[in-house]
Amino acid sequence: MEEYIDFFNRYILAAIQLLLGFFFFVRFLRKKGRLFFELLFGAFGCVIILAAPAGSIVEYLIYALLLVAMGIFICHDNWKSVILYAALTVDIMELSFGIVNSLSGILQPWLSPLHQNAAVVISLFMGLLSFALAVCCYQAVYRFFLHDEAAEKQSLFMILIPILMIFFMDEYISSILYGNIAVRNVGGSVVFVNHYQMLMMQLFGLASLFCILFAYKKTLQNFRLHTELSLLAQEEHSLNRYVEEARARYDKTKAFRHDIKNHITVVKDLLQNGKQEEALTYIGDLADMSAALSFPCSTNNPVADILLGNKLGIAKNMGIDVDCSLLLPYPCPVRDIDFCIILSNALDNAIHACRDIEDGSERYIRVTGRMQGDFVLLEVENSFRGRGPVGRGTGLSNIKAVAEKYQGAMSVKTQGTVFLLSVLLVIPQHTESIPRQNG
Repeated sequence: MEEYIDFFNRYILAAIQLLLGFFFFVRFLRKKGRLFFELLFGAFGCVIILAAPAGSIVEYLIYALLLVAMGIFICHDNWKSVILYAALTVDIMELSFGIVNSLSGILQPWLSPLHQNAAVVISLFMGLLSFALAVCCYQAVYRFFLHDEAAEKQSLFMILIPILMIFFMDEYISSILYGNIAVRNVGGSVVFVNHYQMLMMQLFGLASLFCILFAYKKTLQNFRLHTELSLLAQEEHSLNRYVEEARARYDKTKAFRHDIKNHITVVKDLLQNGKQEEALTYIGDLADMSAALSFPCSTNNPVADILLGNKLGIAKNMGIDVDCSLLLPYPCPVRDIDFCIILSNALDNAIHACRDIEDGSERYIRVTGRMQGDFVLLEVENSFRGRGPVGRGTGLSNIKAVAEKYQGAMSVKTQGTVFLLSVLLVIPQHTESIPRQNG
């Protein structure tokens, strides 16, 4: 009977634990595993179990290397993430078995007098308990600590060292105190193992692992919030500058309109006195003055006009073809600063994408928009390299937040070398939830 129990613990339970670790390892990487690769991994795992000494650190190291190979060559993920999550997977597995081993050591004095069949049942139960504990730990890590967009890939090694420290500490306990090595004192007698103390150490090791993950998550969240606040502060400064420039342009236009009668009088007198050349020169000067007051893109919103003139002017100076056919409702429930957040982030991304295009390729930015009923649709189309994934940084996140603020939505589409950003805003004509702007 003991041979069957050893076979079950050594092969069946270990193989299940192996596949379980791979399953959650793939989930940690946010990849979808395939049954074929899982079976292939299980076959490699069986070879490892047969070749490596039972419960040795070599077995876990080979298992970790196999996880790394699967993550890089099959899941095609970043090697930093693969190394960290492989270490985390093996660490949880080792701690789960270590805790159950300590419990078995504590219960051993009460299990020895029992009948052999009862001891066998309890041994099976302990094996399943280690399996259940590992499942709970894997699920907790995946649900509460890693399933967050704040997990930046470049900062993953910040927690790799403490995770490895916990792993080697637990491996030392498992191999020295629960393995085949007998610890003796100076006199040569075997040192008594305090299983209660070992259990507390293993539990504190597992708790430390979760504390490290929690601190890591909070640190990344704070870093992300700090970065977003810094970007928003810069954006607010730029938007305030656009607002001030729009007001200054409005004052100049008002002054020009105030003096227009005097200008007409001067031109009339010049023509009556036969000074046609002087009159034409004066009219040319008036045309230059009016051109300086006009916007390169007229949207019916003065603040948006200033922003578009600034951004599209930068794009033109970089040799990018620009086109704008955007008409915004004014006044409307959407705040000027919200329109500016959408347009400034969209145009900054478009300019950055066009700048990365190789010389000789078509580079363009088209801004379109219209209002129909209670909906405003804004679209920014631009060319880009057409290679590699399209990242969703803080700019697109801010645009999405504004769209959701007005019960709308944001969508991103790519086709070949064309990138299209669409933003839909819902602005009911009769609403009391959002105050209207009156200029």
